[in-house]
Amino acid sequence: MMVILRGGVDILVATPGRLLDLEHQNAVDLSKIEILVLDEADRMLDMGFIHDIRRVLAKLPAKRQNLLFSATFSDEIKGLASKLLHNPASVEVARRNTASEQIAQSVHFVDKNRKRELLSQMIGEGNWQQVLVFNRTKHGANHLAEQLNKDGITAAAIHGNKSQGARTRALADFKDGKIRVLVATDIAARGLDIDQLPHVVNYELPNVPEDYVHRIGRTGRAERTGEAISLVCVDEHKLLRDIERLLKREIPRIALDGYEPDPSIKADPIQNGRQGRGAQRPGMGRGSSAGRPQNGGGAAGRGDSRNSRPRSQADGQRRPAGPSSRGRSRNPGE
Repeated sequence: MMVILRGGVDILVATPGRLLDLEHQNAVDLSKIEILVLDEADRMLDMGFIHDIRRVLAKLPAKRQNLLFSATFSDEIKGLASKLLHNPASVEVARRNTASEQIAQSVHFVDKNRKRELLSQMIGEGNWQQVLVFNRTKHGANHLAEQLNKDGITAAAIHGNKSQGARTRALADFKDGKIRVLVATDIAARGLDIDQLPHVVNYELPNVPEDYVHRIGRTGRAERTGEAISLVCVDEHKLLRDIERLLKREIPRIALDGYEPDPSIKADPIQNGRQGRGAQRPGMGRGSSAGRPQNGGGAAGRGDSRNSRPRSQADGQRRPAGPSSRGRSRNPGE
């Protein structure tokens, strides 16, 4: 590769760190760059590449064309764009922050320490065979996948700390039906293309409202219907309000008998905005609750829940928590 690079190329695709390595080895001359493209800029920021990006920018000629691509436009992305771009033209390929009408969205209010129990029960009783579950932290994703496997539900986690090979194997197993649940962080799930994915579950709401739209957009594609379920504890009420403000509508609530939140639990609100890399550490604050042992245990760990089906009181009816209770015919815009 070094010989090829030193001979000159028209296009070079590289991660920021690897590009700096090549420049240090005199394999590339960054002072001759004419066009810079930052693809998946939000992902690179979340993975801690900002310092490498700044080092690359410092080595580029002042006169060049810059292109920045990003699925979300957080304050961090806007800040990077303001420093990198001069009088940029903005191009959007789709309306921002909108959810497909093919997706039936719903919210279940549940105590944090009973989320896994409820998730295991819904997957088991609904006989769900393919479920994409989102967690805020890498440690939390690992812990949830481990606990689901203990509950007898095959699961794997994908996140930035997993090797590319491990992520590829997990995704292949998920698509082939070898595992039923794929637990992912927002960044690791970027670019996932899963044909006819029926269920997306927000085990934890995202810190950035726009990420909710990208999460649930993994289902309901190509005119097919899909289901997006959010398990919301008292700490996440503000995050839910921020999401609904972005969507400009309320997401339907469905109360489940046996899983009513304990009104005595006080909220410790999770702040929105992207978490730094330090926020991924387990046990740091209540926002990383999925990374701690669940007091309620899983569906296999509670003798009073395995045989008691959660029931819904939506629309004045009492229904099981399987697919029928979600209301397949429910208008997602109601």
